[in-house]
Amino acid sequence: MKNATKYIIGVMSGTSLDGIDIAYVKISNTENYKFEILKATTVPYTKQWKSALKDGFHLKGEALTQLDADYGIFLGEIIQDFITKNNISTIDYIASHGHTIYHNPTKNYTLQIGNGPYITSITGIKTICDFRSQDIALGGQGAPLVPIGDMLLFSEYDYCLNLGGFSNISLNKNNQRIAFDICPVNIVLNHYVAAFNIEYDDKGKIAASGEIDLTLLNELNSLPFYNDSKPKSLGYEFIVEIIIPIIDKYNLNTKDILRTFVEHVAMQIARKVESNPSKTILVAGGGAYNTFLIERIQWYTKTKLIIPNDTIINYKEALVFALLGFLKDEGQNNCLKSVTGASKDHSSGIIFTP
Repeated sequence: MKNATKYIIGVMSGTSLDGIDIAYVKISNTENYKFEILKATTVPYTKQWKSALKDGFHLKGEALTQLDADYGIFLGEIIQDFITKNNISTIDYIASHGHTIYHNPTKNYTLQIGNGPYITSITGIKTICDFRSQDIALGGQGAPLVPIGDMLLFSEYDYCLNLGGFSNISLNKNNQRIAFDICPVNIVLNHYVAAFNIEYDDKGKIAASGEIDLTLLNELNSLPFYNDSKPKSLGYEFIVEIIIPIIDKYNLNTKDILRTFVEHVAMQIARKVESNPSKTILVAGGGAYNTFLIERIQWYTKTKLIIPNDTIINYKEALVFALLGFLKDEGQNNCLKSVTGASKDHSSGIIFTP
């Protein structure tokens, strides 16, 4: 529907567990899609929630169902608190990604917890969620979902790169949008930097002080995933079953692990972009603040990395999930088969009304 303007709260929790991003946005569709991020915040996870969500990967049956409900209540409460604190009165709906526990499209399943009906019941606002399941049912990867936002909201850039728990990239090729996960990033770096009793490596300073282990670097770079044909996506399974066992068998000190893995990430990302000084890459996600990682990526490519303002870095994904909700509510496609490999473009998500 043209000439539609909606006020939406987009909610995103990434695999790096750095917190819940909440963005109150205005999205308009006239000749082109336009957006304005009106209010935004990140709610850090407590140690208890970090532990619960990380351990969710190992839960079964009733315990996982309980976590889904508890997390849905938690999301509903923090969203309501965000609305109250910011005196927000006009909200058409909430679009929530939830938090990914499982993502294994090769076995036809994915799970994002954060029970939608609880969010609706607590806030009294229509809620749109579960954006991935339908795509997998249609033979797709259920990821990445952000490229529709890259195409409609950030088309002035040649590439859109997200550096979160995983890195993913999107671009236009042969008049269609393509996108794919590249490699793990913060989910691995944060795992190892925990040895220093900190949550993340500020600006990559610790990694910069380490030495590259070429044997580990070569083994990581030779993983079959990196040569798989697209579309493809990554989940936590790839970390616990492949990446961490490979790294740990080398018994390296933490600084050298971080240094080696940063080089691995930079090399893998640079492989996926054209080295052309006339082209640009928009960088978002927490990894955009990792100065050393950005330097290493730029070292491998002449294509210019663009670091936007803090609001875009921190809330681009929450913004895009607001857009996904906008498109779903308007009956427009929000999942692209050229990105996910699904059998058709489609409008994904489940709508809960109060």
